Amino acid sequence: MSGKLYVVGTPIGNLEDMSVRAVKTLQEVDFIAAEDTRVTLKLLNHFEIKKPMVSYHEHNAREKGGEIITRLLSGQTCAIVTDAGMPCISDPGEDLVRLCAENGIDTVVIPGPSAAISALALSGLSTSKFVFEGFLNPQKNARLERLEELKREKRTIIFYEAPHKLCDTLSAMYQVLGDRKITLARELTKIYEEVIRTTLSQAVALFEEKAPKGEFVLVVEGMVEEEQSLTFEQALELIQALVDKGEPLSKAAKDVARQTGFKKGELYSRFLAE
Repeated sequence: MSGKLYVVGTPIGNLEDMSVRAVKTLQEVDFIAAEDTRVTLKLLNHFEIKKPMVSYHEHNAREKGGEIITRLLSGQTCAIVTDAGMPCISDPGEDLVRLCAENGIDTVVIPGPSAAISALALSGLSTSKFVFEGFLNPQKNARLERLEELKREKRTIIFYEAPHKLCDTLSAMYQVLGDRKITLARELTKIYEEVIRTTLSQAVALFEEKAPKGEFVLVVEGMVEEEQSLTFEQALELIQALVDKGEPLSKAAKDVARQTGFKKGELYSRFLAE
């Protein structure tokens, strides 16, 4: 009979956030798969847990994943942990869970802190609908291309970013998304926790003055629909004015549609009908 994989959330900073169930699970499994065994060892020592560990991270996931699955199929139990927060979120743990699903191995989640959700809760921005993007591509063109794809996203957008890339990322966001509201959360639950609610333009200026420190969660306002400044009848009047100046109706309808947001076909048909 195969064993089980336990996906165990760990603190993102403050060790007091470790749940009783998470501690109990780490005490009872046969072994632990850890992103960085040195980081996890500090956690285990704090709770006086002694367990064998396997290093499992993005650079060895293919090799180690197979070994872990073999051990699980033999009946052993394993807990997978990341350095901080929930495994499988922007983390190779998702590959291990998929392997378990393919091999009929049960997986159990032990929920824990999440930097993304914690930052969203503190952001002051809309939490009813949101998307998680994680880390943007470090390559400039790929980063700009992805931001262009997100430009019309109406939901709140959550990103992760490292301090040495923050300035470039903020500049790219300002360039593509415009001057939106943003909340920057760093060192959450730690001594130097900081939450900055500002705009993209102000964030760019801020970190030009001081060097970013710590890992950041960026919570960015989704696209806000601009209020329609003209009525449909006023849009038709604009078309009439352009036609009176000699502009073809098709082009006039197209130009006014672009300016107002109304559909060209509707403007064209209604103009002919009047």
